[in-house]
Amino acid sequence: MSQTATALIAEQWAVGVFVLAVLTLCVFTAGVASLLGGRSWGRAKSLPFESGVVGAGSARQRFSVKFYLVAMLFVIFDIEAVFLFGWAVAVREVGWSGFWGAAVFILILLAGLIYDSRVGALDWAPRRRPPGPAT
Repeated sequence: MSQTATALIAEQWAVGVFVLAVLTLCVFTAGVASLLGGRSWGRAKSLPFESGVVGAGSARQRFSVKFYLVAMLFVIFDIEAVFLFGWAVAVREVGWSGFWGAAVFILILLAGLIYDSRVGALDWAPRRRPPGPAT
């Protein structure tokens, strides 16, 4: 066997041992938690409790679809930071062609943001009715 094949096998064994160790740790932690965890049941046990505040109202509150649309747009436009960070790290290596590529990328994102703003995708609050006689 060649030296590169031996090194490749050694790397694969290391990954296998790591995955096995992680799985063993997960099973061990879940097992210990089930053995040592509390088993008390009651009305207060099933109440949601967050940050020291007992919840008021229903947990089944309905949100506008616009809220989720704004959240998805945030994720989409936030991913651009990952691409631009990679460009900023390698700015000296990519030179002017990389600069113009990043500029085109930013302009496309800006055009998408302007389009979303124009069609009302970023307006997730209900529109106010103009004052006038009620019908």
